[in-house]
Amino acid sequence: MGRKWNNIKEKKASKDGNTSRIYAKFGIEIYVAARKGEPDPESNRALKVVLERAKTYNVPKSIIDRAIDKAKGSSEETYEELRYEGFGPNGSMVIVDALTNNVNRTASSVRAAFSKNGGNMGVSGSVAYMFDSTAIIGVAEKTVDEVIEIMLEADVDVRDVIEEDENVIVYAEPDQFHAVQEAFKNAGIQEFTVAEVTMLAQNFVALPEEGQAQFEKMIDALEDLDDVQQVYHNVELAD
Repeated sequence: MGRKWNNIKEKKASKDGNTSRIYAKFGIEIYVAARKGEPDPESNRALKVVLERAKTYNVPKSIIDRAIDKAKGSSEETYEELRYEGFGPNGSMVIVDALTNNVNRTASSVRAAFSKNGGNMGVSGSVAYMFDSTAIIGVAEKTVDEVIEIMLEADVDVRDVIEEDENVIVYAEPDQFHAVQEAFKNAGIQEFTVAEVTMLAQNFVALPEEGQAQFEKMIDALEDLDDVQQVYHNVELAD
């Protein structure tokens, strides 16, 4: 399970050259999270999760501060949280999470990204049941045994602890995200290679070369949409 997650993250990072677009998406996500409660991560857990993930993508402090200040101000800009589900080549499964101020625009754009690249949108629930909401937190310079000991000492329940390319990844229930982080921080660890709550496929599939090329084109088209925040799938991408 862990290996596939790491491969997907590395593949995504390798093609995310347009950092300005990534930062803009984080700006919206931070703004929306800050408006859900107090614009303070210590009292707003949704905001804290977003900020922790933003750190792993090196989002500049100026963008974070601007989004939070906007939430504190008089802005009446509102966004709806939407989830689309669909299928790619060879029955591959995709979940698309979006934040939008124009539902019709977003739905049309997501549908077009699917249909123009060999996929199709499904109904709500047609794909999500094959994914698990999962907290994933990674650290460097620790062994699996050391991380397990940290979790045991903090009495934190986790699903799994796996070593991946010089990192140790902890998989846990979403409501354990902060407990896992606090356990690490109490052990003197402040930096994380990954820290987010994601949708992780229960089973991954491999596609033939032609199908994979088409699938990656579809994922790129979805991720390039301004309203799309996250794209999850069950395909094991080749190196």
